[in-house]
Amino acid sequence: MSLKAPDTAHYRRAGQSPIITLNGAAQHKLRIRGREKGRVDFMNALTGWILKHRRLVAVSWIVIAAIGLVFSGSATKALSTQGSLAPGYEGADTNNAITRVFANGGGTSALVPVIVLPHGVTVASSGVRGELATAFAAVQDELPGSRVVSYASTGNRAFVSADGRTTFALVYTHTIAGSTAPPAVQPIEHALATHPISGARVYVTGRDALASWSNGGGGSGILTETLLGGLGALVILILVFGSFLAVVPLLMAMIAIPTTFLLVWGLTTITDISFIVEFLISLIGLGVAIDYSLLIVTRWREERAGGHENAEAVRRAMATAGRSVIFSGTTVAISLLALVVLPVPFLRSVGYGGLLIPLVSVLVAITLLPVVLASIGPALDRPRRSRGARPSRLWTGWAVAVSKRPRLAAASALVVLAALLLPLNGLVLGNPSPTALTTAGPAFQGVRALQSSGIGVGVLDPIEVLATPGDAAALAGRLGRLTGVLGAVAPVNTAWQRNGNAVIEVLPADDSTSAVGRATLNRVRQAAHAGSIPAQVGGVAAEDADFVSAVYGNFPLMVALIALVTFLLLVRAFRSILLPLKALLLNVISVGAAWGTMTLVWQDGHGSSQLWGIAATGSITTWIPLMVFAFLFGLSMDYEVFILSRMREEYDRTGSTSKAVIGGIGHTGRLVTSAALILGLAFVALAAIPMTDTKVMATGLAAGILLDATVVRMLLVPALVSLFGRWNWWLPAVPARLLRVQPSPLAATPSPMTGGQATHAA
Repeated sequence: MSLKAPDTAHYRRAGQSPIITLNGAAQHKLRIRGREKGRVDFMNALTGWILKHRRLVAVSWIVIAAIGLVFSGSATKALSTQGSLAPGYEGADTNNAITRVFANGGGTSALVPVIVLPHGVTVASSGVRGELATAFAAVQDELPGSRVVSYASTGNRAFVSADGRTTFALVYTHTIAGSTAPPAVQPIEHALATHPISGARVYVTGRDALASWSNGGGGSGILTETLLGGLGALVILILVFGSFLAVVPLLMAMIAIPTTFLLVWGLTTITDISFIVEFLISLIGLGVAIDYSLLIVTRWREERAGGHENAEAVRRAMATAGRSVIFSGTTVAISLLALVVLPVPFLRSVGYGGLLIPLVSVLVAITLLPVVLASIGPALDRPRRSRGARPSRLWTGWAVAVSKRPRLAAASALVVLAALLLPLNGLVLGNPSPTALTTAGPAFQGVRALQSSGIGVGVLDPIEVLATPGDAAALAGRLGRLTGVLGAVAPVNTAWQRNGNAVIEVLPADDSTSAVGRATLNRVRQAAHAGSIPAQVGGVAAEDADFVSAVYGNFPLMVALIALVTFLLLVRAFRSILLPLKALLLNVISVGAAWGTMTLVWQDGHGSSQLWGIAATGSITTWIPLMVFAFLFGLSMDYEVFILSRMREEYDRTGSTSKAVIGGIGHTGRLVTSAALILGLAFVALAAIPMTDTKVMATGLAAGILLDATVVRMLLVPALVSLFGRWNWWLPAVPARLLRVQPSPLAATPSPMTGGQATHAA
């Protein structure tokens, strides 16, 4: 075999040392460096401009972040509290009509006063019905514009338990934009306290009352949770860097978070943005900003340890890790932006707002971070525990073990993931069981009273049917006789009949999220539609069922959109067909495992009670799986890009798949697990927010990101790359030309004569 010295001038221009190696391998290196030159030159030009104008860049970011911090309160107040409404579907349209005509009810849950009479007293006892009528009339006086219905006003025994000792009313309070349920609870309690009912115990419950109690009457400050997440991140960063560099990623997050709030505030002038975005910016934004900074700072430190001057180390870190950050952030942004294809304003607003989180973090990482590293980075890298440019011994040893037994490693990972995917067979989408919303307080005692009396919790989600006044009474009679319905009433006063519209209240026997409850809703819809003048069916349960149809009917479109765009981006990033396909498949598996974990822990209750003292929810709130998918798909792709970018770099340098796996994991294993732990702590902080839905979402995100960074990326990914061998790196000429990148020819089988190094085809 002949030896050939490569063009040393080329290497000097690229900032590399000349290498004398096998003729084919040398030509391969030259081709690869030529193909990468354009992308490296772009990052070099950007970094050069930033470093040349470092004062302007630094001052600009500080000013923008300061403005964002000042107006973060205004941004939070401008966020919308609009729920999961699906326009164009019967439930949402009916609820809008009810709210428009009656200014209450519809998609707003009823408050439910529960009256428990003492032993020996029933609703049939002398004077009790009159006392009930007086008390509930006082409730209506306390809440002008409300609708109230009960046994006292209708005489319908559906409002009374079998023993006659427990009864309840439904109170729909006047709907005001931005109003919440807690203010209405106290007027009801006051009215009933001032008009006692034969010594009865009184509890005011309902979904809003239960949620209000679990929140302590208001949201806990998001600042507290953000500080907790930041403190946990700081501890991990200190362990990673062992120097004052630990504060740099946190500094980037302190700039990115208020900047994102400022941009979201601007978005609220154009469209509604959900209040959920506040939590996502503060905690997910914290984790993402730190992750991106951690990747770049780690690479910069490695380049300096390799002997490069500080400015050159910054440029080299940005040309490699900086480019990975751009691809990663773009992927996260795309996965969130894909929410806009769903016909639900609430999720679209989260897509718009959430899109800004990774984009701002990327901008901060590729502009402000180079300035910090170039100016005060070396001073902050004290005291320093230098390991040089060597990869982690622990993760290198791990990668060697996996690459030696890839089938065993892949099988082990798949067993763990399969165990978490199994609970998905029983996933139920819907509002959580009322008993899961809180475990204490008068609202919870009211739920217990309904359950123990035999009435059940189905009445907390009454079905509202909008009909004409002339048909209301007859239709109520038919609906009241349906299987699964306790009764139905059509009050005739002006609070219930107005402008040619009448509301019929249907009382289900079972929780609306159960299979029996959903079957009851379907029967009510069929009966309501069967009349000569079809009635419309609304209420919270109907709107929730329509939301599931609207969202998950369009879910395949959302997944296809994300997969297509992500695949094209990753093909450009990795110059491979197989690696992007594998990445997409593993991301879907990661999300499925996260969904399975939520189902196991929350829906089935295997952990929710032990960890938070909350009973099994019986279902997963409809919007949570979508949010977990959108964020987890993008965030887990971060780690895929970090790992595979380094593997591709090692393969281009050595031409060996085995060395690429070992070098890639050796250099990124510690980084990825540390970054995942930081994000995991952010999600733990998110779970501290006193809302059950937020806890469920945080559980899914934390489980998904930790599983992805360990079982998937550190075990399954290196195993599969080892098994696929040379096919990992193949990109044919046609797709390469369409994507404007150089093709990656299929290498020959590794030869023992070259110590496992591939001899590449010409």
